[in-house]
Amino acid sequence: MTVARQPTAEVPVRRRLPGARVLSDGSVLYWWGEIVLALVFYSVYSAIRNANFGGRAEAFANARALIDVQEFFGISHEQVLQEWALHVKPLIIAANYFYGSLHFVVTIGVMVYLFTRWRDDYPLWRNTLAVTTALALVGFTFWPLMPPRLLPDSYGYVDTLARYPTFWSFNSGAVNRISNQYAAMPSVHCAWALWCACVLVPRVRHRWAKWLAAAYPVATVTVIVLTGNHYVLDAVGGFTVLLIGFLLARRFTRAGRGARPSPLPSDPSEPSPAGELRRPADGASPAP
Repeated sequence: MTVARQPTAEVPVRRRLPGARVLSDGSVLYWWGEIVLALVFYSVYSAIRNANFGGRAEAFANARALIDVQEFFGISHEQVLQEWALHVKPLIIAANYFYGSLHFVVTIGVMVYLFTRWRDDYPLWRNTLAVTTALALVGFTFWPLMPPRLLPDSYGYVDTLARYPTFWSFNSGAVNRISNQYAAMPSVHCAWALWCACVLVPRVRHRWAKWLAAAYPVATVTVIVLTGNHYVLDAVGGFTVLLIGFLLARRFTRAGRGARPSPLPSDPSEPSPAGELRRPADGASPAP
């Protein structure tokens, strides 16, 4: 007796919006959604950061406490290093431009690289950067810190952004009014720079590129000291919040982690791993 086989029901593909990027576990990201998310997040971060001005007296007292700690450990050399660098004007001007621009340019470039070439890794490292930046607000809010360049003249520091020609300065009218100049601990510059290195070093292929990526956070620490914007311990604080941010992000990030990514970067032109004709019955999982 022959039993008629029931036709297998096709699971329809959920309609996707333009610009979809499908991860190995079926999660879907949209490049335009990531841009909107980043702009909204940074706008909220900037508003909170710049709304929490600490008092000058409190910020100076915290600076004195931090300097005492650094002197105890024998690492309070920022003024000596800056004084040496001031004899090399091109170095200081280059440090000013480095401090004011690469902070954003390199980080954005690395995020684009992750999104386009290492799509399964992108959600974890995007969330790591977001959590790290949010954690920095805790330090800015509860521990305002006067940077070296704002200390009294007797300390011997120079505000290099104000003295030497650059495209912006904290002393310019608009920047001085809206920027929280006591948001120094932890150093977000250093946290973002180490984030870039952690993303790039295991993924770029050429040895020179790996060395360049590894040198980026070292150069950032050097620049924040030479320009008088941070103390050495601010960099340590930045690296610490990045570690905490990564551990927290790894706990709640699910997108892209269902299937282990290939050791080779993904090709943007390849079809989605989940297939275009059939999808699991529960559809694409959201990307946190």
